[in-house]
Amino acid sequence: MKVELGLTSFGDNSEIYTEGGVLPKIPAAERIRNIVEEIKLADEVGLDVYGLGEHHRPDYAVSDPVTVLAAAAMETKNIRLSSAVTVLSSDDPVRVYQRFATLDALTNGRAEIMAGRGSFIESFPLFGYDLNDYDLLYEEKLELLMQINQHEKVTWQGQTREAIHDRGVYPRAVQKELPIYLATGGTPESSARAGHLGLPITYAIIGGNPGRFRYNVEVYKAAAREAGHDLSQLSIANHSWGYIADTDEQAFREYYPSTLAHHNVIAKERNWGSYDERTYMTEIEHGVLFVGGPERVAEKIIKTVETLGLDRFLIHLPVGSMPHEKIIHAIRLYGEKVKPIVDDYFKDK
Repeated sequence: MKVELGLTSFGDNSEIYTEGGVLPKIPAAERIRNIVEEIKLADEVGLDVYGLGEHHRPDYAVSDPVTVLAAAAMETKNIRLSSAVTVLSSDDPVRVYQRFATLDALTNGRAEIMAGRGSFIESFPLFGYDLNDYDLLYEEKLELLMQINQHEKVTWQGQTREAIHDRGVYPRAVQKELPIYLATGGTPESSARAGHLGLPITYAIIGGNPGRFRYNVEVYKAAAREAGHDLSQLSIANHSWGYIADTDEQAFREYYPSTLAHHNVIAKERNWGSYDERTYMTEIEHGVLFVGGPERVAEKIIKTVETLGLDRFLIHLPVGSMPHEKIIHAIRLYGEKVKPIVDDYFKDK
């Protein structure tokens, strides 16, 4: 059994929270160059995939993941490069395919798309889309993207953009079809959609016990079987917040300041509950924070993979802004210490 291990990032870029206090925010250009360095290291230490998110707000540095991934493409050899996510509802599927097909050329077949509605909505008014069309935009654009991915020439008609009549979309990807993961926060409806369409799925599991997603996974599998898809050809992935240091205690201390600061910002926007050190430690002990030394994180990954039947596990790092050198060290530990433990456990499964 092969379990892919990787990373996701949103390119967080706010004030940098540390045990010793708050450091100034760095320029977005510096943060973007740091991300390329992080991806390069992830490849060097043997991680399987890196996904980069799209945002259009001042506390995240990356609005166009493909451009950053393309820079990393020339510095890497094996790692698969993905968005995490492409906000498909406010983008054009033709251009999405073209950008990723270009990335696929630069990587010689290592590009992927993680398509989602987007948990942030800033892109909708920015690009002139009506939030009242939230569901329709996603459904139609996903349908069009899949057609473009499968066919060189496309004929398509819908309500959210002009029709296409027997037009070719170029360049074509190196891979016969680009992998398109459907990203979801965990609604059963999204699981059913992905299964019915025969798309691989990535769950964003960022709170509570990961085991609660077993129902969603079963919905996904049932929908795929009903639609006639081969489950052995479909991938089930998740991404969860996490951080690795040399010891458990060091990881707990170093990760808390940025996690607390980030949670407080999002909680204010979304009316989430309060967050404190007790909540933080509960999520580490019994929930979905994959924080600790290499052995602790590896054991929790193994348990989650077995509980949910995953074949891909992604740690989201960082949450909030952390010192670049801390992120680099965590990535190194992930590849050099955590991954061998997980690989060894599953090699005979």
